[in-house]
Amino acid sequence: MSNWIDVAAEADLFEGAGIAVAPEGQDIAVFKLEDGVYAINNLCSHGNAKLCDGFVEGHNVECPFHQAMFDVRDGSVSCGPATEPAKSWPVKIEDGRVYLDLAV
Repeated sequence: MSNWIDVAAEADLFEGAGIAVAPEGQDIAVFKLEDGVYAINNLCSHGNAKLCDGFVEGHNVECPFHQAMFDVRDGSVSCGPATEPAKSWPVKIEDGRVYLDLAV
């Protein structure tokens, strides 16, 4: 069963940058890239840093504290010191709105 939640307007997203959203108390970063929109947990798995504030290069976001890198497509660690992936969330765009499926 899916649980699609409207979290933002597509117009709020800018390519190569992240925004923070908080559906149902979750802290999630949403990123717009050339090939799509992706969502991962906003908190770095290594330290108390917000990934939405990180530098985006290609499909990776760099943690602003210790430079760990995460692939925004699936939350996997691209570069340490982080070792735990960030949870990723399914995203869909409909009628100019961004939806996340929180049921996964």
